[in-house]
Amino acid sequence: MAAPMLRGCCLGRCWALACIDSSSRHGRGAATGFTSSGKRGQSFVAQQPLLTAQKSRKGEHKWAAVVGLEIHAQIASNSKLFSGSQVHFAAPPNSLVSFFDASLPGTLPVLNRRCVEAAVMTGLALNCHINKKSLFDRKHYFYADLPAGYQITQQRLPIAVNGSLAYSVCVGKKWRQVITKTVRIKQIQLEQDSGKSLHDELRSQTLIDLNRAGVGLLEVVLEPDMSCGEEAATAVRELQLILQALGTSQANMAEGQLRVDANISVHHPGEPLGVRTEVKNLNSARFLARAIDYEIQRQINELENGCEILNETRSFDYKLGFMPEPNLPPLLLYDTASLPAGADPQQVINIDRIQEQLPELPSETREKLIQQYGILPEHSFALLNEVGLLEFFQNVIKETRAEPKKVTSWVLNIFLGFLKQRNLAVNESPVTPSVLAELLNLLDRKVISSAAAKQVFEELWRSKGKTPSQIVSERKLELMQDEEALERVCHAVMEGHPQVVMDTKRGNPRAINKLIGLVRKVTHNRADPTVIKEILEKQLSS
Repeated sequence: MAAPMLRGCCLGRCWALACIDSSSRHGRGAATGFTSSGKRGQSFVAQQPLLTAQKSRKGEHKWAAVVGLEIHAQIASNSKLFSGSQVHFAAPPNSLVSFFDASLPGTLPVLNRRCVEAAVMTGLALNCHINKKSLFDRKHYFYADLPAGYQITQQRLPIAVNGSLAYSVCVGKKWRQVITKTVRIKQIQLEQDSGKSLHDELRSQTLIDLNRAGVGLLEVVLEPDMSCGEEAATAVRELQLILQALGTSQANMAEGQLRVDANISVHHPGEPLGVRTEVKNLNSARFLARAIDYEIQRQINELENGCEILNETRSFDYKLGFMPEPNLPPLLLYDTASLPAGADPQQVINIDRIQEQLPELPSETREKLIQQYGILPEHSFALLNEVGLLEFFQNVIKETRAEPKKVTSWVLNIFLGFLKQRNLAVNESPVTPSVLAELLNLLDRKVISSAAAKQVFEELWRSKGKTPSQIVSERKLELMQDEEALERVCHAVMEGHPQVVMDTKRGNPRAINKLIGLVRKVTHNRADPTVIKEILEKQLSS
């Protein structure tokens, strides 16, 4: 059987907003306000025991938690997996829907080459074996935002299998010890997304938006090698960074481009695994961690109170729920050795060529930052975890004479702190890398003190368009260069605080710091603390 034809992109058609009365919903529960339903259905994940054990609140027994994840990442593509409809977030409802997306009779799927390449690249980056032959299946279930009544997926023979994802957890005092853990990847499969249901409680109806129907997804199935919410959230965050580095998915969780289902169970170590439950459609790493830890503790409480854990995961019988997709032949991939002679490059995908195009992965970037700039491991994580922060940091480094460790401290502690306080993204900052570099240059040349530099930084947020040099000049924040004048100030401070002077001479280390603070207050932070200390020590010894 021939491999499926691969296509480029084209525009879809517009469809009117569909409305379904709430009475037609089955087994869905009451809707509250306008909410969006996520993806439904489930892939099968095998469970294996973990070594990590935790105590219950009552402290009577130890419990081991088992956590596996199914992660759905929206592929970064201009068009959908099997149709030419465009993919665009927040487009008007039902404005990006083709005949195939709406499942009209007579329409056939045409596989998107970009989506296949994205799946292969992701599989290679996650150390997977790439299957040169993979199959498409139909997964049957009914709901209004799935017009065909089935989802095209790859349950039986996916495009990639048997991979691994390494992630690091910071532990110890001040989180400075980094432990690397690995979770096995069972498989990566291509599949369609469903549409979106918007439930209106006031009108007792559900509105259907099919813009998302047919969008290409990568389902990454992680084996149950995790034991708590923190591990799961960290693994998901690492996968998110890898997908973004590859460009295979924007993986923006706030826009639903990365959604997670967690399979959770608890048991006593050495005993059979417990009954699992599933928490679905989590689109925040923080909430994922909380949801998993909450579910672990809930199961422990239930079992210790003599109750049973119910399997609350919606599952499908393999024989009844899946069937081969009759409209798509097997997906065939090649390496350089098996590439057919004279093959059309637009109709075949070369695994080796994609391997050569793999970009630098987050783990490699972090190691390079540590080696190149001498920063701490936890700082390398912080620079990568905030979108745009690494690029900002590197641009500052290029334009300043300040030491990398000083730049790191300012970017992570002061700059990032201001962003968090104001709930801003890096690209929304009024302080550009060039401006921060100029400020650090003033500090490095000892034109201003550290305290004055912080004052200038605060003013930069309020006075867009001004340079650090202008602010320093206007507010007269330059360090005192007249050492004789500074000596007179130090002498006056000592005369005005004889008890502090006496404590200093008796060897009280805090006393000298108090004198330095008093001098800085008189000079409005325009004196270098190091120079002040030298002058004070000289006058105290005379």
